[in-house]
Amino acid sequence: MQPVILGDDRHRSHDPPFELNAGQHVAPVWEQPARIDAIAGALRAAGYRIAAPEPCDDEVLTTVHAAAMVDFARHGYAQWLEAGGPEVMIPDTFPPPAALRHGRCPTSPLGAAGWWCTDTATPIVAGTYAAARAGVDLAVTGADLLVGGTEAVYALTRPPGHHAGPDSYGGFCLFNPAAIAARRLSEHGPVAVLDLDVHHGNGTQDIFWRDGQVLVVSLHGDPDHLYPFFSGRAEERGEGPGHGATHNLPLPAGTADEAYLRVLHTAAEVIHDHGPLAVVVSLGFDTSSADPIGSMALSTDAYPRIGRLLRDLGRPLLLIQEGGYAIDRLGDYATAVLDGLTEPT
Repeated sequence: MQPVILGDDRHRSHDPPFELNAGQHVAPVWEQPARIDAIAGALRAAGYRIAAPEPCDDEVLTTVHAAAMVDFARHGYAQWLEAGGPEVMIPDTFPPPAALRHGRCPTSPLGAAGWWCTDTATPIVAGTYAAARAGVDLAVTGADLLVGGTEAVYALTRPPGHHAGPDSYGGFCLFNPAAIAARRLSEHGPVAVLDLDVHHGNGTQDIFWRDGQVLVVSLHGDPDHLYPFFSGRAEERGEGPGHGATHNLPLPAGTADEAYLRVLHTAAEVIHDHGPLAVVVSLGFDTSSADPIGSMALSTDAYPRIGRLLRDLGRPLLLIQEGGYAIDRLGDYATAVLDGLTEPT
């Protein structure tokens, strides 16, 4: 299984000068261009060629995201600047549940940012939309390659996407490329999304909550102690036509290789039972012991084993890059996954 690697230098246009942590203090910029540059550099050194995506129509955005949120993502930053906002757009006011039920999006750019965004950790700057839109091109190109017979694609998307939901963005994520790709693939039959980021993909879960065609299986840190806190528990199983098509497998802090891989084998069994025509993998490297904001303890040795397990699913694979913030190690993890993926059976 030799993967096609897709990348786009537009990811560098999202380069915020700072992020805010939960206490509203300036924090290091974890989600920075060096993340994907490190992965791309390691893959080129390993002999992989990185191809550019095909541009896709804007309509794909609204297959999973509300049109009004897409419009805000496209125009909100310019409106923010016109209203006198600083170069980094970060909301500081968020609606309570009652406002979401009975209110409407404010016309104020600051209020609108808080309406759509879920946290203060997701700065938007002048190039954010272009980078996120490039990630969607990558994911859609990857999905179309699978439909055309390609066995595996690795899309180097940035910013990540799995926290972006039908009508919200956050957690460094503006759009959800994995969900957009899964929706596109589901036009041809059942699909599985396997989320391996250390943080629960609350956006992906919300998008497919009532969709039995798309199975969502997630391994992640215990949400009682890790972002996004409010979703990702085992009892969350979907609703209506989607009941039973959501499987959360939360793991305690410090989970290391053997325990993680045992649970990943359980996830593989769930995927086999669904019988998907393809598997979209939200691939996060923030599961590693070196990650500065994760909670797990995977060694580099775990990642080729993850790659082999993905290969053994026996389905076309679309890997979508999500998190991972130990920048000097990301290239090692990416090449290790592909080593396992391409290893002969």
